[in-house]
Amino acid sequence: MRRLARPKLLMLILLAIALIVLVAVGQYQRLFERAWFNLHTLWLPENAESIGLDRYQVIVEAKVIDGLDKDVSALTFDPVRKSLFTVTNKNPELFELSLDGRIIRRIALIGFGDAEAVEFISADTYVIADESQQRLIKVHLEKDTTFLDAADAEQMTLGVHTSGNKGFEGLAYDSVGKRLFVAKERDPMLIYEVQGFPHYNPEKSYAVHVVNNPKRDAGMFVRDLSSLQYDERSGHLLALSDESRLILELDVDGRPLSTLSLSKGRQGLQKTVPQPEGIAMDDSGTMYLVSEPNLFYIFKKPAQP
Repeated sequence: MRRLARPKLLMLILLAIALIVLVAVGQYQRLFERAWFNLHTLWLPENAESIGLDRYQVIVEAKVIDGLDKDVSALTFDPVRKSLFTVTNKNPELFELSLDGRIIRRIALIGFGDAEAVEFISADTYVIADESQQRLIKVHLEKDTTFLDAADAEQMTLGVHTSGNKGFEGLAYDSVGKRLFVAKERDPMLIYEVQGFPHYNPEKSYAVHVVNNPKRDAGMFVRDLSSLQYDERSGHLLALSDESRLILELDVDGRPLSTLSLSKGRQGLQKTVPQPEGIAMDDSGTMYLVSEPNLFYIFKKPAQP
């Protein structure tokens, strides 16, 4: 009997260890919260205010951006030029792209360190984030600009939660509330709201306020943050996660409303998006995405019948 009991005991111990490992992995990947959200949304009608990310379908998949070999990071839509801008973080450059993913021009970035994000602020004005030094750099771009030097630009350093190469990964701007959202990748994963930078009214004193929303940040069931997009029409924030292969919609109170999966078989994708790094949405609701090293995607929501 003892010989039979020992294998049974060993089996129970191994099963217990396997269960503990599975629970730990699930918690680490935020799988339980994500599963609960998916289950919850099955039983409730879609929020009328939601963008409805789950209804988006890919119409351009993994198009190679000719002339851009590697390290594409971040994306923003310029409603004045009707084009997109992205940056590369190694040998930093700023690229202007057409809405179908072709390079229109490239601008050398001097002294920008590890450029990880770019965001349209107003006509000819953008903010570029330097991840390594946690700097936000305001730049002015003319039609004939061929290079930008950080030494000539207005800039600020946050210097909070410094943790090596896990700094600023995404930017989004609320032009009405004059808020610049800044995503910290992880360890910890946070979204800061910066008011007062860039300085838009020279007649007022320069005052910068930085706040974050711990409840919202804790409720994001993703592993990291790669990019942000603020939707002016709804006031909702979109957060892109590379590790979770997911875009998450957050309402004005920071509650998750909908998701867009970047995994094979979802949203019409033939293959999983390998390393999603930047998202942008134009004024008609079309969503654009870039993935390292140089892939371009377009997602659209079908018209309602």
